[in-house]
Amino acid sequence: MQAARGASLSPGDDHGATTRTYVRLFAVVALVAFVIDQVTKVVAVEKLQGRESIEIVPGLLSLTFLRNPGAALSTGAGFTLVLSVIAIAVSIAVVRVAPRLRDKGWAIGLGLLLAGAVGNLSDRIFREPSPLKGHVVDFIDYGPFVGNVADIALTVAAIIIVWRAWRGVRIDGTHEEKS
Repeated sequence: MQAARGASLSPGDDHGATTRTYVRLFAVVALVAFVIDQVTKVVAVEKLQGRESIEIVPGLLSLTFLRNPGAALSTGAGFTLVLSVIAIAVSIAVVRVAPRLRDKGWAIGLGLLLAGAVGNLSDRIFREPSPLKGHVVDFIDYGPFVGNVADIALTVAAIIIVWRAWRGVRIDGTHEEKS
């Protein structure tokens, strides 16, 4: 079968979009999610620190300020430096993979992954008690845990990445052959 002039034969392509298009999408998603994370953390520190929880949806969602030295559910509180190094490594790996993007789902997923990793990493670098050991600002209380926008970005990224991989779509937009 022959494609129209300039059309791609790759099954993962989005109607002839270029790699640059996917890299731009990746960068925009990462930047927007990172900015939202940072702005909401500044507002949380300003408006929620030292206050009682504010209930939004009774029994389901409230705003509760805390500083988290660890990872999800405050696990690994004694390993803040290790978590910082892991976030740096993940960020570098994602940025290095980005030029190979040829799939919209992967671009969005990796953009959110980068935003979440860098969002929480920036807290670990710039917040007390010390660089690379800073505590992450959490304020969205879901009941079993308290998180932030970076955590939401990481969760959505994980879902998208697992979904694309499960569907057999590679970062370059090609599909794995099913046996």
